[in-house]
Amino acid sequence: MKKTSTRLADGRELVYYDLRDDTVRDAVDRRPLERTVTTSEVRRDPLLGDSVAVASHRQGRTYHPPADQCPLCPSDGERLSEIPDSAYDVVVFENRFPSLAGDSGRCEVVCFTSDHDASFADLSEEQARLALDAWTDRTSELSHLPSVEQVFCFENRGAEIGVTLGHPHGQIYAYPFTTPRTALMLRSLAAHKDATGGGNLFDSVLEEELAGERVVLEGEHWAAFVPYAAHWPYEVHLYPKRRVPDLLGLDEAARTEFPKVYLELLRRFDRIFGEGEPPTPYIAAWHQAPFGQLEEFEGVTRDDFALHLELFTIRRTSGKLKFLAGSESGMNVFINDVPPERAAERLREVASS
Repeated sequence: MKKTSTRLADGRELVYYDLRDDTVRDAVDRRPLERTVTTSEVRRDPLLGDSVAVASHRQGRTYHPPADQCPLCPSDGERLSEIPDSAYDVVVFENRFPSLAGDSGRCEVVCFTSDHDASFADLSEEQARLALDAWTDRTSELSHLPSVEQVFCFENRGAEIGVTLGHPHGQIYAYPFTTPRTALMLRSLAAHKDATGGGNLFDSVLEEELAGERVVLEGEHWAAFVPYAAHWPYEVHLYPKRRVPDLLGLDEAARTEFPKVYLELLRRFDRIFGEGEPPTPYIAAWHQAPFGQLEEFEGVTRDDFALHLELFTIRRTSGKLKFLAGSESGMNVFINDVPPERAAERLREVASS
């Protein structure tokens, strides 16, 4: 992998990640952009104890542009985009309309390919490995920013999810706090460690799932399963078998196997609902240990946390979506229409021939 860092016309950072070491990246952003002005602010809810990002400047962000005006495609002649060069492998840049900025963290966009009509599942194993290396590098870089406590790499796919740009891309949020979902995991981790005299909850969950009926696929270094209490109609958790706290902890063997396993999972998601169905909308979310202090989670260290990816869709059956209605949105109590055992069975049925 070759990494080349440059700047866009308004001062935002842009980083190319290339498969070839001899690739030259010297294209200049020719757009007449003024420096980006953001109004991001993080407010803490005194009742729930969580945080909300207020970012009014995002009201003016790009919204469903036609394909020939996509800001994530490479620049072509006088059609200038966020990427100055005429082609790329993987590119990462600071979001022009960030939810978090400055002392409130940072937001980045990750473009997986210059092919506008592709998806992550269309990538080669070599390209998917490059995306993994880019996520890892950005996690490392962002973790050193003084305002950052947790790094979250994710992909939203599909208009049903709320994606406003059709180009295959993901995002990275670098939060100035430990996110509520991660805090819940850490509390459960601490309680289990205390109750078992030092046992690790993530290890126990993985061991139990691998011995059960909800395994979707398993490699030498990775395992994917539908969790016992899945929140979403089709939800898969992908774990490295050797527990590590973040992407930086993966060894070469796990990095090498990851593209094959992950691409197979994504392709199965596209086959769940049968031929002729539109691409399955999904969210793919990497869960990593926070880089901040963990004193409030008594007895827990970063090394107790287990890196894993959670992949899920809001489509519950052909032509029907699962909406977060009263119980889910009002009380955060999920009601799943698809039994996790049936979801796992279906995901095994649609394996590649």
